[in-house]
Amino acid sequence: MEIGNQIKKYRGILKWSQESLAEKAYVSRQTVSSWENGKSYPDIHSLLILSKLFNISLDELVKGDVETMKNEIKTDDVKKFNKTTWLLAAEYLIMVLSPLPLMKYLGWLGGVIWGIIFAVSIFTAVKIEKMKKENNIQTYREISAFMDGKPLDEISAERIKNANHTGMKVVYGMISAMVVLMVCAIIGYIIK
Repeated sequence: MEIGNQIKKYRGILKWSQESLAEKAYVSRQTVSSWENGKSYPDIHSLLILSKLFNISLDELVKGDVETMKNEIKTDDVKKFNKTTWLLAAEYLIMVLSPLPLMKYLGWLGGVIWGIIFAVSIFTAVKIEKMKKENNIQTYREISAFMDGKPLDEISAERIKNANHTGMKVVYGMISAMVVLMVCAIIGYIIK
C-alpha cells in the first residue's frame, strides 16, 4: 500500500514530526508510525483529516490504493474467510448436535469431548475476527465505499451496525452454549 509513503512524504513536506501529526490528526504517535510502516491503514475519518491537514484530495492521498483495496477485499473475503467460515459452521453444527449422544454413550468423557469441540469453535471464531483485523477488511470496505460515493454518515452507521451484529453473534453463541450445557447437565442427571 502506498498510503504509508504518502503520509511520510506530506509530513516531510510540512516538516512535522510523527508526534505533531498525531496531535493534529487526533491519534497517537504509534498510530502514525504504524500507518507509515504499513502495519495498519487509517480509517476513513483519519484519511479525511489527513487529506485536510495535507491540503490534498482524498484521491491524491490514497493514490493507487483503492484498486488494491478492492482486489484485497475480494481475495480475502472469498478465499480465506469462506474456508474458515464453513469450518466454523460445521463446528457449531457438531457442537449443537453432539452433546446428547456424547453424554448418553460416553458419560462424563462425552462432556469432556464436547468441551473440546466448544473450545475449538471459540478458537475458530476468534481466528476469523483476527484475520479480519489483520487484513483491515472493515477499513478497506469503508474506504472503497467512500470512494464509490457512499456518504460518510452511511459508512459510519454501517460500521456501528456491523459492530452490534458481531456483538450479538457472541451473545447468541454464549447463550446457545449455556443452554446446551444445561440440557447436558439435566440429561446427565436423568441418565444416572
